[in-house]
Amino acid sequence: MQVGIFSVGEISADPTNATRPTEHDKLQSMVTMAVHADQAGLDVFAIGEHHNPPFVPSSPTTILGYMAALTKRITLSTSTTLITTNDPVKIAEDFGTLHQLSSGRVDLMLGRGNTAAVYPWFGKNIEDSVELTIENYGLLHKLWREENVDWDGKHRAPLRRFTSTPRPFQGKPPFVWHGSVSNPDVAEIAAYYGDGFFTNNLFGPVSHFGKLVNLYRERFAHYGHGKPQDAIVGAGGQIFMRANSQDALREYRPFFANSRIYRGAGSVENVMENTSLTVGSPQQVIDKTLAFREHFGNYDRQLFTLEMGGVPLKTVLEQIDLLAERVAPVLRKEVASGG
Repeated sequence: MQVGIFSVGEISADPTNATRPTEHDKLQSMVTMAVHADQAGLDVFAIGEHHNPPFVPSSPTTILGYMAALTKRITLSTSTTLITTNDPVKIAEDFGTLHQLSSGRVDLMLGRGNTAAVYPWFGKNIEDSVELTIENYGLLHKLWREENVDWDGKHRAPLRRFTSTPRPFQGKPPFVWHGSVSNPDVAEIAAYYGDGFFTNNLFGPVSHFGKLVNLYRERFAHYGHGKPQDAIVGAGGQIFMRANSQDALREYRPFFANSRIYRGAGSVENVMENTSLTVGSPQQVIDKTLAFREHFGNYDRQLFTLEMGGVPLKTVLEQIDLLAERVAPVLRKEVASGG
């Protein structure tokens, strides 16, 4: 199992001292997190794509390119790249460039986007989201595998003898994940191409996300890519750790109360009971994460978010160290052994 972290790049004030980062502060802190995760030995660092405040990563490939120059080993990814509103030709070129510069240390997660307003900003209609996903990814997949592309579609101009440059590093396209919160069409697309499927696994029951994973596994086998257990699955999650659970809960409560996504959701204990959120000791994180396999089976990538609600950079870096030293080695060992 690959273990890593992701950032959505949200600017949020620290509720313990009312300090609010600037856009510059937030971008720099994301870079610091990636470098620290690389040095600590985590496997993946991923960032989202958002085009509205209070988020800053509107240009993920620019950020990831900067990170690639400062890191040595870690896989850099998106979490998500908007396949609906980005031109697939530009995705092919941007990630082809990043793939070359990082010597293959990059992949991407495609998604439709959960902000309705973004569609008209880029001249698209949200009612076409599934159709755009299918058409745009079909073209992107082709651009990375064929050097002279002839293509006709509904949502962009046709291509004639077009070659996307630069080509993927060593001729192998970046690995693609298809991310979903609830849409079975995304699981179907991932299965059809034999790509990875990444289930959000946040803010809802793990059993809900397990149904999507099971659908993807069944369809992966249906399309002849292998057995259901061979399907490539990733999952999200959110954690906050201290050496003992009482300290973790006490310290995390202000950040929980400050998180937009948890407003009206009840207590932190209630949310932990009904979602993947884990606040406690490293062992509690290990136990709960391994229990996800009851719904997902053995899976390939686990990414955690560490900063929601305004958790300051210093604390995030401490969380990275705990994850790398105390949690990730156990998760990798247990999954590898099938334990």
